[in-house]
Amino acid sequence: MNIKLNGEQRVIAANQISINELLAYENVSQPEMVSVQKNGEFVNRSDFESILVIDGDEVDFLYFMGGGQNSESKMSK
Repeated sequence: MNIKLNGEQRVIAANQISINELLAYENVSQPEMVSVQKNGEFVNRSDFESILVIDGDEVDFLYFMGGGQNSESKMSK
């Protein structure tokens, strides 16, 4: 099947694949830290095993990075 993964065309040697299987197939490090969009809709982590990716789907793996503000960059009053 042909899918678009993170904006790039990919050929997967299967007719369908679950989100969990796709994460493993792509050797995603720290899959527990990845949010997934399928065709523009966020997929609940609890559904990663049951939601299937099929030919023509668009999937994005998103990593949300935490950040903060150090005390030196705060504006003083």
